[in-house]
Amino acid sequence: MSSLTRVVIEIEQHAARDGWEQPARLYALVDTADLLSQRPQLADQLGIGVNSVGPGALTPVEQEPLPADQQLDDVLAGIAWPARVLGCAVTMRTRWSCPDRSWYRAWPTHSPRPSRTSSALQQCGHRRPLAVRDVALAGPQGVQ
Repeated sequence: MSSLTRVVIEIEQHAARDGWEQPARLYALVDTADLLSQRPQLADQLGIGVNSVGPGALTPVEQEPLPADQQLDDVLAGIAWPARVLGCAVTMRTRWSCPDRSWYRAWPTHSPRPSRTSSALQQCGHRRPLAVRDVALAGPQGVQ
C-alpha cells in the first residue's frame, strides 16, 4: 500500500472517530522521517520507532479549522505551503446520488446519499500531482 493511500485511510479513520457531522478538515503532508528527525519526541505519540520509518512515509498534520463561510476550492486556492510540505489531504462530508437506477440497481432511491470523501494529493516538482486517492464512504462506519 502506498504512503498516500495510508494517509487517506488514516485521516478518514480519524474523522470517523469524531462522528459523522464533522466539518471539512485539511492536513499538510510531511515526510515522517524528516518530522521525527526534527521532533524525535513525536515518535511515541505516533506510535512508531524513529528508526523504523520506511522511505517516503508521510504524516498528516491537521491544520486549523477551515472557514465555514467559504467554499473549499477558494480556501485551497489561497494556501501557500512551505517547501517541506509534500502534499495535502482533506476529508469532508458530501452527498451524492445515482441519477440512473439502471446503472446501479442496488440504489434504493434517487435522493442524495450522505458520504465522506477523503482525498490526498502529493506534490512532485512544481505543484504537479503525483497521485490522488479517494475513498467515498456510504455510511458513518468509516474504512475498516
